[in-house]
Amino acid sequence: MSSAPSQAESFQARLVVTVCTYNERENISRLIPLILEALPQADVLVVDDNSPDGTAEVARELGRDDSRVKLLLRTAKEGLGAATLAGFRWAIDHGYDFVLNMDADFSHHPRHLGAVFGGMNSADVTIGSRYVPGGDIIGWSLKRHMMSQGINVYSRVLLGLRSKDCSGAFRCYRIAKLREIDFARFRSRGYAFQEEMLYRCARVGCRIVETPITFEDRIVGQSKINLREMLRAVRDLFLLGLDRLRDTPVRVGV
Repeated sequence: MSSAPSQAESFQARLVVTVCTYNERENISRLIPLILEALPQADVLVVDDNSPDGTAEVARELGRDDSRVKLLLRTAKEGLGAATLAGFRWAIDHGYDFVLNMDADFSHHPRHLGAVFGGMNSADVTIGSRYVPGGDIIGWSLKRHMMSQGINVYSRVLLGLRSKDCSGAFRCYRIAKLREIDFARFRSRGYAFQEEMLYRCARVGCRIVETPITFEDRIVGQSKINLREMLRAVRDLFLLGLDRLRDTPVRVGV
């Protein structure tokens, strides 16, 4: 079992914050300076799926001014899960101790970064959670609240997860535990990815904790989620649940 870092060790550990982007030019120009202000010891990796709006160019320009800002430019849009795993592989290959993943649209506000990273003193995975005491969501309709709660209950039942927020992407991971996970076995590349990631972390014995955050719906840009993606996520989670029961790989759509 990996040992939890002390507060001093956490500060000295190599941390990279990964931000997956597609057409987030307006957001990352404001977001990245706030990340670096909140976690000055961290690097920031922008994982861009070849955005046509020039997101990658903004990241390059920021990187020219500050060596802590890195860019991983992918050739095509392959889904949030594929982009997130690409960022994790990059973090592993470059010798980081922790990787903290967050959205680019300010729904995960940088003011919560210290609390999310601080949770790693006693965990292998820390979730910035909307659904623990102190957590909140701003700007969602009742329908979206119900869909989110439903998918979380569905995930806990099918995958045996104990976390309150199984679908949130605002998380910090200990790299030593990510090395134990076979990324090639992942089934989802879309909106079931977060639940599958948590499931596979639990399977390798990760200590998972939640810390409250306030989730704020995006102000700039458009949400990438749609009904088709939601239905695909429901299907993928069901098949992953079968995988869990049979303890064998199940191939689902990418």
